[in-house]
Amino acid sequence: MVTAAQPLAYPVSVRHLGPNWYATVMGTAVVATAGAALPSHLPGLRPVLAGVWALAFVLLLTLLGARAVHWVHHRDQARAHLLDPATAPFYGCLAMALLAVGGGALTVGRDVIGVRAAVALDAVLFSAGTALGLAAAVTVPYLMAVRHRVEPGQATPVWLLPLVAPMVSAAVGPLLVPHLPPGQPRETLLLVCFALFGLSLLATLVMLPLVFGRLITGGPLPLALTPTLFLVLGPLGQSTTAVGAFADIAPGVVPAPYSQGFGVLAVLYGVPVMGFALLWFCLATVHVLRARRHGMRFAMTWWSFTFPVGTCVTGAEALGRHTGLVAYAGPAVVLYAVLVVAWGTAAAGTVRGLLRGELLAGPGPAPVAPRPATARTR
Repeated sequence: MVTAAQPLAYPVSVRHLGPNWYATVMGTAVVATAGAALPSHLPGLRPVLAGVWALAFVLLLTLLGARAVHWVHHRDQARAHLLDPATAPFYGCLAMALLAVGGGALTVGRDVIGVRAAVALDAVLFSAGTALGLAAAVTVPYLMAVRHRVEPGQATPVWLLPLVAPMVSAAVGPLLVPHLPPGQPRETLLLVCFALFGLSLLATLVMLPLVFGRLITGGPLPLALTPTLFLVLGPLGQSTTAVGAFADIAPGVVPAPYSQGFGVLAVLYGVPVMGFALLWFCLATVHVLRARRHGMRFAMTWWSFTFPVGTCVTGAEALGRHTGLVAYAGPAVVLYAVLVVAWGTAAAGTVRGLLRGELLAGPGPAPVAPRPATARTR
């Protein structure tokens, strides 16, 4: 029997479960979707990728349930997350988790649940993820301006998270276009995705200089936040993936001049952006190596190594399709290998932290400062 003095263990265990945990879903789902488009497929790889997608789907359902319990039993903590400038941007991860699993349903999940169920699931998750992504893209910057007290020196790549969510919608939305009736429904969805692409891109271009400027003028990020430098790769790789998806689906959906324009955009936009992504990948890597030398330990921020790198894999794959260059196939395979290693490392660290009870534990008590000594004077 549970008394008032002994609350249920499950609600207590999720008190400190923040929205950042949806990054585990994003990182797992992208392993499946990025692997499905690799230029060379290994025998037996497809069933493995389908299993990884199924794992991401189970993780999503589990986290949705746990976060619902969190909001019911720990509403004070949930509000505190929204009013915390370090935590509020992670609400963009909820939208991206829904979108990543939904897109994976049509990419590899159909092997598990069938095409019809995959289309229905993706339609639901795409609609919910897009709505939540747009809400986060408006609400979080509004809270930062009105309720949060932030300074330029506090800028981190985490600030990009709510702004990238609409770009994920833009990248996965075209998968649903062939399943709509021909004519205006298909063209409307494609152009909505293109509008989401522009929305997210321009918002990212406004925010990214703050992040880069803080890094140059304020010095390296704190050790635990250093992995978040990889989050900058998210809008770069995802936008390249999006324009490639537009070019794939545009013929027969929009009039001929525009369909050809999408094909041109896929190359003229994707090539320089992926070049900058390579530069940032190297910059973020050397920062992480420095942080490891200075004692950086595992934290949930290590999931930043997964989804952003996965978007670069899909971006390189899109450029390989539209340029026909083998030069993009090699980097896609190498980056996918990096993604798998990063996912395995982050997953192992997360499981270990859960078993030890460290990741869901509340912040420890502040150390008691010793009483200052007083000196006698004659």
